[in-house]
Amino acid sequence: MTKAIFPGTFDPFTLGHLEVVRQALVFADEVIVGVASNSAKQPLLEVNRRIELIEITLREAQLETRVEVRRIEGLLAEFCLAHQVDVIVKGLRSGIDFDYELPMSQMNRQLGAPPTVFVATKSNLGHVSSSLVKEVARYGVDLRGMVSPETAKELYQAFGVRPPFGGDNVIAANFEQNTEGKRRE
Repeated sequence: MTKAIFPGTFDPFTLGHLEVVRQALVFADEVIVGVASNSAKQPLLEVNRRIELIEITLREAQLETRVEVRRIEGLLAEFCLAHQVDVIVKGLRSGIDFDYELPMSQMNRQLGAPPTVFVATKSNLGHVSSSLVKEVARYGVDLRGMVSPETAKELYQAFGVRPPFGGDNVIAANFEQNTEGKRRE
């Protein structure tokens, strides 16, 4: 049984992140979404709330049976050894992501972590990053296609803005696996 970990700060967890989890499930029997703290970043959402939102997103996408969410304390390499992780999974939107992720992968290997597999995101998600989602959320824009409805609601609340289309209703995200190029009726 192959166990993969998809580590990140996930502030917030986007549909691009969800796509990486789906791709990891093609070659791994189990995926851990490892929620880490990054001393270089000031998170908008507390780590426990990020974990809750990821779990909700995974349930809505019907992936919760093969994916678990865990907090990573300390080094990723140590977490991997303690939890018998076989492979680290990282998503790439562009060459810039690769340039950032490759040295981390090499350092993790030197520290005893398993190899890293890089997966490319779908082109329709290539622009979606946690930073950009937060930036546009602060203006109350429609986050459909970027994050789950619960995550969108949390972001609107964090920034003190009303969701688009008035009221407190947040429009639903699309969790279908093969939506690229398809039109909804």
